Amino acid sequence: MKVDAERFSWFEVPEDIKQLLVLAAECWENTEESEKYINQALAQTAERTEVLVAAYRYFFYKNNYYMALQTAKKVIEKIKLAEKIPDNWQQAKEILMTRKEEQNIRLYLNAYAASGLVLAKLGDIEKAKKISAQVKEVDDKNEFGASIVYKILTRPVEEDE
Repeated sequence: MKVDAERFSWFEVPEDIKQLLVLAAECWENTEESEKYINQALAQTAERTEVLVAAYRYFFYKNNYYMALQTAKKVIEKIKLAEKIPDNWQQAKEILMTRKEEQNIRLYLNAYAASGLVLAKLGDIEKAKKISAQVKEVDDKNEFGASIVYKILTRPVEEDE
C-alpha cells in the first residue's frame, strides 16, 4: 500500500516525521516494521500532540491497548496542562462544556473517551464507566462515542432462559 504524503499536508509536523508516519502506514501489515516507524516518530518529536494522537490511534487499531492507553494519557496530560484543565471533574466539566468546539479541547475529549474504551478492553471496567460517564456529560451530540461505551458497560446482564 503506497501512501501519498501530500494527502497529509494539513498535518503540521516536520517532513521527516511525516515520512515516518507514512512509512508506518505503508508497512501496516508488518506490525514490527510499522511500529518501528511510529516509535521513531515519537522519539524524534519531543512528544508533539499531533504525533501522540497518531500514535495512540495506531496502537489502538493494532490492538496494543497498553501502549494506546499510555499514549492517550500523554495527550490528555499535555492538553490538560496547556489548557489549564483542573483535576477536579466538576471544575473541568465547566471548561470542557464551554470550550468543547475548540480544537485542543476536542482532542482532549477524544483522547479521554478513547482512554475509557481502552480501559474497558484492558478489563478495568469501573474506570472505563467513570470516564465514559464523564465524557457523556459534556458530549450532548454524541461525537466522542462515550455514550455507546457507557451503555455497553452498564447494560444489565441478561439471564439465560
